[in-house]
Amino acid sequence: MLKGLRIIAENKIGVLRDLTTIIAEEGGNITFAQTFLIKHGEHEGKALIYFEIEGGDFQKILERVKAFDYITEVEEEEPFERVFGKRVIILGGGALVSQVAIGAISEADRHNLRGERISVDTMPVVGEEEIAEAVKAVSRLHRAEVLVLAGGIMGGKITEEVKKLRKSGIRVISLSMFGSVPDVADVVISDPVMAGTLAVMHVSEKAKFDIDRVRGRRI
Repeated sequence: MLKGLRIIAENKIGVLRDLTTIIAEEGGNITFAQTFLIKHGEHEGKALIYFEIEGGDFQKILERVKAFDYITEVEEEEPFERVFGKRVIILGGGALVSQVAIGAISEADRHNLRGERISVDTMPVVGEEEIAEAVKAVSRLHRAEVLVLAGGIMGGKITEEVKKLRKSGIRVISLSMFGSVPDVADVVISDPVMAGTLAVMHVSEKAKFDIDRVRGRRI
């Protein structure tokens, strides 16, 4: 069973080495990890370290981690999948992003009320370089499954990053727009609200829409 482990520790060399060694020795497999410096609050300047661990002796891991003198807090947490669930990412021009978000958030709310977990992340961004970098970064986002690109024109470097993103297994929905991005997206949808709605329906375990079944179509 997947479990989350949140640790607050001193920010110094060797902490991650020690922690990952313990997890491995107790038979745990790290499926996700993140660490960053805490900028505010009572633990400012310390490191927050979070692991999602599959298998192993979790209680023994907790006990051994707590024994380090540089550890401030250790706590078991629910994995992100069970808290925030699958992620739909929306990038592009502000006005169109907001319309896609209306459809996505409304549809996600409908499913989440029934016990699913689907989250929606949006970022208005303009410029070929900026959008291309944002698309490239989607493959590094934990739990991201669908990207919706909302804009009036997209091509060039953005198109190349969309091609790479699709190879990583993340589905791409494009609004109907000028440029070459619609030619390389999984599906092109003219209505931004519908684009957001269908993105959520694709990741839902209970909805009937599957992008793979309409790949290459313009709706």
